[in-house]
Amino acid sequence: MYLSIIAAVAQNLAIGFENKLLYWLPNDLKRFKALTTGHTIVMGRKTFESFPKGALPNRRNVVLSRNANLELPGAECFTSLKDALASCKEDEHVYIIGGDSVYKQALPLADELCLTLVEDTPAQADAFFPAYTDEWEESFREEHETDEKHQFKYAFVNYVRKA
Repeated sequence: MYLSIIAAVAQNLAIGFENKLLYWLPNDLKRFKALTTGHTIVMGRKTFESFPKGALPNRRNVVLSRNANLELPGAECFTSLKDALASCKEDEHVYIIGGDSVYKQALPLADELCLTLVEDTPAQADAFFPAYTDEWEESFREEHETDEKHQFKYAFVNYVRKA
């Protein structure tokens, strides 16, 4: 199994406020869809509940919840990240998509970080990406300027774990 973490992260590592993304970046959403389609996405229950139309199409939706009896349409539910990952096949590409507690649990296990680094520090945030240390090295970077659809500069940056 190959484990990637995908997130849009502010300069102070903020990722959300009141169960909503901090940034509406159409190019980030397109990248998210392109990378995760056809693969498994793992998320916490609150992240799943933030989707306006429920389970994301053309992906295996896996939801983590302390509630062992939870049933969500279009999703498989597990009570731990360990159990969720154990259900994945050896050749499966799995994306961790949030929220902050799931990111914290997954970071030590991840092979890759697919981050959108936003040049901004939001006034309000209550969810944060865990600090990632020098055990990661940049493998890809694509810088983007502001435009009519993107209020902030941002960069798509991938990191792989150092050997």
